Amino acid sequence: MTQAMGVVTVTLNAAVDQTLDVPGFTAGAVNRAVAETRTAGGKGINVAAFLSSGPAPVTVTGFLGEDNASVFEALFRRRHIRDRCLRLPGNSRVNVKVVDREGRSVTDINLPGLHVPAEAWRGLMTTVDDLATQNGTFVLAGSVPAGVPETAYADLVPRLRGRGVFMAVDASGEPLRHAVTAKPDMVKPNVHELSELLGRPLTGRDEVVLAARELGEAGIALVAVSLGAEGAVFVEGGRALLAVPPPVEVASTVGAGDAMVAGVIAARLSGGDLEDCARRGTAFAAGTLSRLGPELPSLERIAELMKAVRVEAL
Repeated sequence: MTQAMGVVTVTLNAAVDQTLDVPGFTAGAVNRAVAETRTAGGKGINVAAFLSSGPAPVTVTGFLGEDNASVFEALFRRRHIRDRCLRLPGNSRVNVKVVDREGRSVTDINLPGLHVPAEAWRGLMTTVDDLATQNGTFVLAGSVPAGVPETAYADLVPRLRGRGVFMAVDASGEPLRHAVTAKPDMVKPNVHELSELLGRPLTGRDEVVLAARELGEAGIALVAVSLGAEGAVFVEGGRALLAVPPPVEVASTVGAGDAMVAGVIAARLSGGDLEDCARRGTAFAAGTLSRLGPELPSLERIAELMKAVRVEAL
């Protein structure tokens, strides 16, 4: 196995996802949780977890708070993910979900995260430079914490391009807007994020395809736009495909977009073409819908889902 097969995910704003199961949750009252789970989260962390069962070595970097790093470290040990994250004083952000299954409601409470000093950001760029000498694929994903410029991904893309690596960006808002100007090899917005990026509503599939083609013509080789339950649009080299997943039982939609990114990367690493990327990316996303946390079903189930994905040229 060559080092060029290695994948690095960069997570600037990692999170601990805490889920509280609170039957009959009522604001302003005393509520009792019957169950609690805590999982390591953040888009790049999730992508790494999804890819960790594949043949390519996976490394994570970014920032973690020292005070609650153990939940991330446990995931890295369990999935055999290489840890090159920088530790900072304090806690990584915690996202609390209060789930009331009886009332079919979910209440989100997101705590503030780390403030990243300038020297830590410079240190991360040095780490990325080092990792780029040994790995051929980078995924830059998620939001940007306080202290890190919104141009963070746009700053990293040219550094990585000079190393000849493949770069995928999965972000939103200003970090995505800046990243697009730097022309990474791949972006994966959802419809809302793409609409916000281009400053216009995208009311139908044809408009989504046109918008994705615009990004391709601007210099981004591979554009994947997730459409939720309707599937995803994939555009590369003037070719556009729609991939529609088969019906699956949904336990949670959290991480489905990250799974799609992981599936596309896995397809590329195996030498797959655009249709392979569309099938595997959509199968990964569909497969994780039936799971809680960044988990994929068995390889056999992924193969079944890939066959069941409907792909059509647009």
